[in-house]
Amino acid sequence: MTRVLLYTGKGGVGKTTSAAGTATLAALRGLRTLVLSTDAAHSLSDAFDSEVGQEPTEIDDLLFVQQIDTQRRFERSWGDIQAYLRSVLQVVGVDPIEAEELTVLPGAEEVLALLEVRDHVRSGRWDVIVVDCAPTAETLRLLALPEALSWYMDRIFNAERKVVRTFRPLLGKASGLPMPDDTVFDALRRLQRDLADIRALLTGPDASVRLVLTPEAVVVAEARRSLTTLSLYGYRVDGVVANRVFPAAGADNWRRQWVAAQRGILEDVADSFGPLPIWESPYRACEPVGVEELAAFAVEMYGGDDPFARASDATSLLVDRHIDTDGRTYTLTLPLPLASAADLELARHGDELIITVGSYRRVIPLPGALARGVVAGARLDEGRLQVRFAPREPAARFGAAVPELDLQRAAMTEGSR
Repeated sequence: MTRVLLYTGKGGVGKTTSAAGTATLAALRGLRTLVLSTDAAHSLSDAFDSEVGQEPTEIDDLLFVQQIDTQRRFERSWGDIQAYLRSVLQVVGVDPIEAEELTVLPGAEEVLALLEVRDHVRSGRWDVIVVDCAPTAETLRLLALPEALSWYMDRIFNAERKVVRTFRPLLGKASGLPMPDDTVFDALRRLQRDLADIRALLTGPDASVRLVLTPEAVVVAEARRSLTTLSLYGYRVDGVVANRVFPAAGADNWRRQWVAAQRGILEDVADSFGPLPIWESPYRACEPVGVEELAAFAVEMYGGDDPFARASDATSLLVDRHIDTDGRTYTLTLPLPLASAADLELARHGDELIITVGSYRRVIPLPGALARGVVAGARLDEGRLQVRFAPREPAARFGAAVPELDLQRAAMTEGSR
């Protein structure tokens, strides 16, 4: 299977250099390698100091680089839907140019660029695919979209399609607006399938995310939040790159102060992200450019490690049955490394558990055994959220209301112990 590595981090920390260097090292080790970018601000051509095309371009033995044509991908996947939305806006008097802008799905180009990754994996042509992602916030939104859209489609799409099919003529006359035809619905369904494919690929055993940071307090704080959020959505983080680390050897008085300050932050990084490997790259007078310099950068950064080995982290969503005294309770366990109880909110809605960490939310459909029960407790313990479900009381079968535990209060109580 193709190994897929995604590199992300706060803007300006060197994620493109890290991705390009890793890809160069893979090719040097005899792996057929493709590196591409989902970042709208393409920098790979600058990193390799080479012209890069819209198709994989070979720039060294076994090393290919691609600059994805996101507009072409967008039109292919979103074109039918966008055309319908434009027609609706034009009927109500919106200027055609404004309608064009209003029907662009925010972040869609970056998301649809991941379809290129899926297609390359399916081709079986590559041993390693390295993805230079957009800065952290955009990447998190991008990775959350497949599951969010699937949730929307599963709950609203089928009912809406039935209504429109049955009442299309009547609704069209009554509203004066064009009703979506089957082409639009088919395009939405295709988009849902495509995004489901992306999510399955990126949460699978052959894909992982690497966080790139510099030894600065603000950057490290964002990387911590990223680790928690990526874990929330089920994406595996298997390493951290600490870039631009001042070397201690031969430091003058001024540089020794920087070395000491960075060392304190790097100790915090080790505490926060352990036991993940932390690869350090020394500060350089200028960015490495070209295949030779990028290869030297990666060799020094990874040392004797194998950065292409499959990650062995546990799956992001695990349902374990814990046999209590009555032998009937279940516990849902979700890794949330570095999460704090103060940022965590939980809610139960029907057959779904809604988990919010900061500004990011995930809706988890509950398996039947859990959905039939009530929440009996929740705790945040050493980076793992555990929600316990117990059988409903017999009174519930006769219509009596059985109040569920206030999950938000329970998680905060456990987390503060």
